[in-house]
Amino acid sequence: MMKRVLLLLVAVVTLSLAVQGGVVKLAILSDVHVTPGNANEGKLREAVAEINAAEVDAVILSGDLTNEGSDEQLRNIKGILDDITHPFYIIPGNHENNWSQSACKTFNDLWGSDRFVFTVDDLVVVGMNCGPFMKMGDGHIKQEDLLWLDSTLTAMVKPGMKVLSVNHYPILADLDNYRAYVDILKKYPVITHQCGHYHSWRLYETDGINGVMVRALDMGGGNYGYTLMNIDLDRQWIYIYNKVIGAKPEEMYAYRINLDYDTPQLPESSFLPEYEYHQRLKFMVKNVVTDNASIFTRVGVDGKNLYFGNSLGYCKAVDKLTGELRWLYKTDAMLFSRPAVGDKYIVLPTSDRRLVWLDKKNGKAKWQYDADGPYVADGVVKDGILYQGGYKTFQAWDVKRHRLLWQYNDINNYCQAEPVVDGNDVIFGAWDTYLRSLDRRSGALHWQWNNGKNVNLYSPGNVVPVVTPERVVIVAPDRVTTAVDRKSGKEIWREKNDNKVRESLGHSADGKVAYAKTMDGVLVAMSTGDKYEMLWKVDLGFGYEHAPCIVLEHDGFIYCGSRRGMLAVVDAATHKLVFTSQLGSSEFNGFEVDETGTVYCSLIEGTIWRIEKYNVAY
Repeated sequence: MMKRVLLLLVAVVTLSLAVQGGVVKLAILSDVHVTPGNANEGKLREAVAEINAAEVDAVILSGDLTNEGSDEQLRNIKGILDDITHPFYIIPGNHENNWSQSACKTFNDLWGSDRFVFTVDDLVVVGMNCGPFMKMGDGHIKQEDLLWLDSTLTAMVKPGMKVLSVNHYPILADLDNYRAYVDILKKYPVITHQCGHYHSWRLYETDGINGVMVRALDMGGGNYGYTLMNIDLDRQWIYIYNKVIGAKPEEMYAYRINLDYDTPQLPESSFLPEYEYHQRLKFMVKNVVTDNASIFTRVGVDGKNLYFGNSLGYCKAVDKLTGELRWLYKTDAMLFSRPAVGDKYIVLPTSDRRLVWLDKKNGKAKWQYDADGPYVADGVVKDGILYQGGYKTFQAWDVKRHRLLWQYNDINNYCQAEPVVDGNDVIFGAWDTYLRSLDRRSGALHWQWNNGKNVNLYSPGNVVPVVTPERVVIVAPDRVTTAVDRKSGKEIWREKNDNKVRESLGHSADGKVAYAKTMDGVLVAMSTGDKYEMLWKVDLGFGYEHAPCIVLEHDGFIYCGSRRGMLAVVDAATHKLVFTSQLGSSEFNGFEVDETGTVYCSLIEGTIWRIEKYNVAY
């Protein structure tokens, strides 16, 4: 079949905004990026006033309402959007998901849901959140939302009806599970997919589904506006207009509705590098859990069970060999923190602002602490004490007695990564630009360090530091590796180079080597000594990479996970890539090791895997 192309009509075809029978009229706002008092706030009010005066059937905002997703910014823009007099539908964008003050809860509290569906005449319009959720990553549609999409369209789409799909991201490489998304959409008469994110106009096609990327509120140079979309269901055409505030609509695109989808062509695996298999060892990976929701947490593990949280708010315990469900506990929001494993209790940090003590045997809640903000950080239980980062706080708890031992309050944002507890030090980063060392017994501040900038997004907020007796080494989104003195916090060296490190870090068993995964998918090994020295590097075959997944060295091998579900194992002695396996399409959350030396990992798409190595004969 000859591949179709989208038909662009520029000056040849005259587009009309006049009211016609069988025409669905939509006003689309995207990427408005309003913060209190900025220029976009006033321009959005003007756009709302114009839209209210126009003849439209519905108004859609397809993500990026704010810049940082704070509660203040969300409530501020809701006050503006509440003035829209037409039916109004909204989804969040990456700026609401990735840096959310409330761990994505406030958006749902204000607007009821992060997905929508409505009908106008014979058109079904369906929109869903696509992340990324609380950490750097690709777009991802939650597993439960994919199930909801399929069941909803099955129930709503009657013969003769059409479907318009809406996300913040385009259906391209931006979504890690776009294949699963496309497979569902192609079961129904989807006439086009609308998105934003890139602040630009574009038409594209994915497996036969036409897509349109629309403008941002601010396109630069004083160009403020929104998008108008007219869908003529009788004539089977879609018309797209650029509506600059105060000006007449400008013709942008027109294309015929086309439901004759192409057969999907799976991507080739030619990006995998050549590598040598280890002569004596093989690795075996086995799927232990396939959940009915997405998993954004790392996995807690003990002698019997695995513990994890999912995007439906459930904490689950499963048999680590069979995956059989032992128990579950329901919370009121998505979970992002690894359940902390104690001797008798699982302590669950929740994004609905609680620490919950769960009985390991049955999952029943025994006690809880109500906090002032959401928990999205991984805690560590050491010698019966839980060291747990929170929102603007860091706490130490006696797990057995559920007693707060101390709390450090001088943090101006949330903690996310696991702290390092060593000797008398608790060392961790936060999203307020600072790396800190606290006294393990009292919580008193030993020192704090930052990179000299006040940009929160450059913070060491989601990296587990490498700690040696003399030094602390970190990487961060500023793409710089830094070593500070462990006792004083004074900077020893700071190396910005072509490696483009970000938030993925690990260390050798003796602490003399720090491993960092670069944004080019290369593993670099650096000395943790008193000066920067790159020791070696190896291409993992990941390509472009940004997953903030820890790098694990265990029993002589280095484990790395990618943003697109690929596992890579490197021999720590020979520096050779010895094993790769495509476990899925989504981001690795992290690795854990149990008392038998077995490695476990979880992927955002809702799977948990066991990784084992075994000897083989020559």
